[in-house]
Amino acid sequence: MAFHSAWSLGWRTLWRDLRGGELRLLIVAVTLAVAALTAVGFFADRLQRGLERDARQLLGGDAVVVSDQPTPAAFEQQARSLGLRSVTTLVFPSMARAPDAKGGASRLVALKAVPTGYPLRGHLQVAQDAEGPGRATSEVPQRGEAWVDAALLESLGLVVGDPLLLGDAQLRISRVITLEPDRGAGFLSFAPRAMIHVDDLPATRLVQPASRITWRFAVAGEDPRAVARFSQWAQAQAQGPEVRGVRVESLEGGRPEMRQTLDRAEKFLNLVALLAALLSAVAVALAARGFASRHLDDCAMLRVLGQSQRTIAGSYAFEFTLVGLFASGLGVALGFAVHFVFVALLGGLVESRLPAPGVWPVLFGLGMGLTLLFAFGLPPVLQLAQVPALRVIRRDVGNLKPASLLVLGIGVAGFAALLLAASSDVKLGGIAVGGFAGAVLVFAGLSWLAVQLLRRVVNEATAPRWLVLATRQIGARPAYAVVQSSALAVGLLALVLLVLLRTDLIASWRQATPADAPNRFVINVMPEQSEAFLARLRGAGVQRLDWYPMFRGRLVAVNGRAVAPDDFTDDRARRLVDREFNLSFAVQQPDHNQVVAGKWVPEEKDAISVEEGLATTLGLRLGDTLRFDVAGTTSEARITSLRKVDWGSMRANFFVMYPVSALPDMPVTYMGAFRAPERKGFDNALVREFPNITDVDMTATLNQVQGVVDQVIRAVEFLFGFTLAAGVVVLFAAVTATREERAREFAIMRAVGARSSLLRQVQRAELVGIGLLAGFLASVVASVVGWALAKYAFDFAWTASPFVPLVGAVAGAVLALAAGWWGLREVLGRPVVETLRRAAE
Repeated sequence: MAFHSAWSLGWRTLWRDLRGGELRLLIVAVTLAVAALTAVGFFADRLQRGLERDARQLLGGDAVVVSDQPTPAAFEQQARSLGLRSVTTLVFPSMARAPDAKGGASRLVALKAVPTGYPLRGHLQVAQDAEGPGRATSEVPQRGEAWVDAALLESLGLVVGDPLLLGDAQLRISRVITLEPDRGAGFLSFAPRAMIHVDDLPATRLVQPASRITWRFAVAGEDPRAVARFSQWAQAQAQGPEVRGVRVESLEGGRPEMRQTLDRAEKFLNLVALLAALLSAVAVALAARGFASRHLDDCAMLRVLGQSQRTIAGSYAFEFTLVGLFASGLGVALGFAVHFVFVALLGGLVESRLPAPGVWPVLFGLGMGLTLLFAFGLPPVLQLAQVPALRVIRRDVGNLKPASLLVLGIGVAGFAALLLAASSDVKLGGIAVGGFAGAVLVFAGLSWLAVQLLRRVVNEATAPRWLVLATRQIGARPAYAVVQSSALAVGLLALVLLVLLRTDLIASWRQATPADAPNRFVINVMPEQSEAFLARLRGAGVQRLDWYPMFRGRLVAVNGRAVAPDDFTDDRARRLVDREFNLSFAVQQPDHNQVVAGKWVPEEKDAISVEEGLATTLGLRLGDTLRFDVAGTTSEARITSLRKVDWGSMRANFFVMYPVSALPDMPVTYMGAFRAPERKGFDNALVREFPNITDVDMTATLNQVQGVVDQVIRAVEFLFGFTLAAGVVVLFAAVTATREERAREFAIMRAVGARSSLLRQVQRAELVGIGLLAGFLASVVASVVGWALAKYAFDFAWTASPFVPLVGAVAGAVLALAAGWWGLREVLGRPVVETLRRAAE
């Protein structure tokens, strides 16, 4: 019976509160939080499903065995025994040449030999000429034909139908490659592609014992279990001592640049969604407390009429459950609609149509909305059940009390756990959630101190009347002032943090690949050519140039003990030890490298600086002595510093560098990275003048990276609108939280003769003071949280301006005034009689 009574009462109060607009702020806050989180959730879910589906196309098969020797026969036998289809392709660098009649230009290419049936997954796209549209094809080059990238035609001055010289063979160019699904992201993939049939490879006579060939053995099958068994078997074989130079390629290994970009994009979006949810939590808490304050008298009357505490508590719990379900459902629907904008803005990060989303984002959104409402909205509302009937005649009893620490702690812990799960990153979620939790305590403590200081500083005998009244207003209800300024500061914290992230963090991201980033890599410049080569670049107008000597060496000993691939269990470590490194030297530390341990000392003998990732992989530490074999010459040096290298910066980078100006015994060549002038024929002229060099055009890759960055920033700015909306809701809720108390106080002042102009001055002074304090505190904390996010979550340099607190304080005052004008204009506009009547209720 009690349940039926609570259910019936809950329905009646729900409809009454909806009609009266009492629940409007709660619904808006919950809807915004759920919409922001589910919009990101829907897109991330679809993106992950799309990547899993497209991984096979990105690899050219369901699994790929990559080796630097012909694929061991055991792998082919295992694939056949499991009923899997397979193809083997060969990829290696070579020089392609135009016939003498066509100018005789030459260019480094990534030559790929493919058999019939390639690729097992996905499709090549080819065009009839360099300007034509691409179309999917299941064919491969016929014998005597070559398919090439459009960049190769331009650099060699050829067109479709012309002959192409590869080694001793002459093949006819018959198609232009527009899309190659399994191209990968290695250094060789930056060179233009030339694709031939595998049967034409012997005629080129390019495969020699010293050739650096990569064999790719791809398998595919309709039974996922057979593919999984092959992958597990192949992984085990690749780790065995009898197999060397073999690895099984995954999506992360095949397309690391795509995975890194998507991870970083998702991390940005998650951060913005987290801030929207945190702001919404503050808005819900403020709105719920205001809702409960306005229902105190109603509940006292219900107690007089005989309703039990259990019935009242059950009715409000039922009402809030329905409100939470409605607002969460509305947020999920809005998030689902909004995620299509993300698909449009970021859809270019994947090449094919995304699959439908799963049910997980819907369940997560509903759970987040209900948790948000129950954790921060229900505790003050449930206190209504404890309002005594005596409040009907004594308004000073039965006021709201602070929520119990147990109830609040359980709710906050549940909400924080959901936010950490939504962040998909422990560091990101921990800094965001922990930073806001700590900020609330800091804001509350400093606001209380500021209120006490204000009461002591303002001299009522000499200060203007409006300032004295404003000070009395704040001092008369210090708890309200602390809550109001803390809530404003939390809202401003999120807004300031997002502005700083957009201007500084995203700017740092752009700086990784700026508009003038190098788009050419040149290697194999001989020492005797260096002066002439540099003069040629200066004459062409090249301003910035990374220019370093380079030589190759194999790591043979650490601290006097010989090392070999079998000494390591990590596959990457084994590959690194099994190959030669590109080594260099420079007297000054490269300006785009950061020393993270030790010290770079110019001209320090027998010293080396090692890239920190290499040191981690090989277990190297400061003070270790490394011995390299450089073309039969031994070089031994001690690690004196570790450097942080951004391999995606399009700059010249090295694993190991000597901090000296010269190493006379080393067989060096020179390499450069620069921005080429936008002049047609520049590369051809450079290669003709220095025919031994290798000129790698990075323009297409650079444009792709910069385009992806632009896409991600547009998506972040779009979601930024949700957080701005949540911030405005918080500001409105914080300013209007004391509306009725203000109305009563202003009623008394107006009754004793205070003019409306004076009351407006008092209100503005109070709002400006609280806004200045909140904006200053928010800006200081935002700078700290932003630094932590930049350093530990996004790995960027943080360059926030020292004027941020000043600007934040002014912005806080302006926003507080605006929110106060909108939320409190009705208080000052009430007729005197109505104001007095409400104050007497």
